Amino acid sequence: MVNTKSFLLVAFLFTFFNKIVSTAVTYNVVNLGAIADGKTDSTKSFLSAWAAACDSAQAATIYVPPGSYLLGKASFDGGQCKNSAITIRIDGTLLAPSDYSVIGKAGNWLVFEHVNGVSIYGGTLDAQGTGLWACKSSGKSCPTGATTLEFSNSKNIFISGLSSINSQKFHIVINAGQNAQGTTNLWIENIACGPGHGISIGSLGKEMQEDGVQNVTVKTVTFTGTENGVRIKTWGRASNGFVRGVVFQHATMVNVQNPILIDQNYCPGNDNCPGQASGVKISDVAYEDIHGSSATEVAVKFDCSKKNPCSGITLEDVKLTYRNKPAQASCANAGGSSSGLVQPTSCL
Repeated sequence: MVNTKSFLLVAFLFTFFNKIVSTAVTYNVVNLGAIADGKTDSTKSFLSAWAAACDSAQAATIYVPPGSYLLGKASFDGGQCKNSAITIRIDGTLLAPSDYSVIGKAGNWLVFEHVNGVSIYGGTLDAQGTGLWACKSSGKSCPTGATTLEFSNSKNIFISGLSSINSQKFHIVINAGQNAQGTTNLWIENIACGPGHGISIGSLGKEMQEDGVQNVTVKTVTFTGTENGVRIKTWGRASNGFVRGVVFQHATMVNVQNPILIDQNYCPGNDNCPGQASGVKISDVAYEDIHGSSATEVAVKFDCSKKNPCSGITLEDVKLTYRNKPAQASCANAGGSSSGLVQPTSCL
């Protein structure tokens, strides 16, 4: 005989827990007024979706359906967020204004500030930067340009399957902001990069009081026609900053100008640092399985601080060529070791 009370209790518990599981909410930007024609400004709709997701006590998803959405400068501030589990799923393309002057002086196009627990999946960010590139090539007076996507003073960020094209300036910047702790525990994997600057840590050490960067992994990356491959760059001036615990692994270089570079004498325009040595301390940086072609004869360059030499630099299984011939390596104030096949011959 069936115990009616037990049956009713099980049914109640099933309904109760099923309701809990289904409490995650989705905010479709189209339902909030966004128009997928690539012409109508949908910035307000995206900000409305963000505000709703931020205010949700449950995990929330912001959904961007297929199509093209025009967005002006948009700041997604998480300072007052109740939610630390926001997913942004993009099945379409986000377009910056075709008139580069609209965001060209703004510093960034899409910025997330003070956010915790944001995941971005899929989609394309098209900053439509070709007009600004043409302006700069002509020698005219042009805006500096906007970074496509920036995270400032944020933590627990996850990005997967996102494409960034036609950036006015940088594609993605992770910035600690002023008076904030430095960048830690950063993982970058499965990236196709080029043309452009490549992947850089820095510039660091512009200010005397500056927290450091540590525990960074960059792996499985292909660089094609970039100015740099994997670079660490610091200002040639006094600073208490540092870089340590960095791994560059499984990288392919295709005609890259500076495949492996540490530059601690960065000082554009000799701005308040002529003759000064970088105070940033660089240590424990590993380069593993880096191969491909360099567009310049010197494929590996460690130009470290004369005051604070680099230490603990390791090279393992590195093979870089220049015009189908062995490339060269250059070291200044750098200490470390090499193992496995290393070409060009290590200068450490």
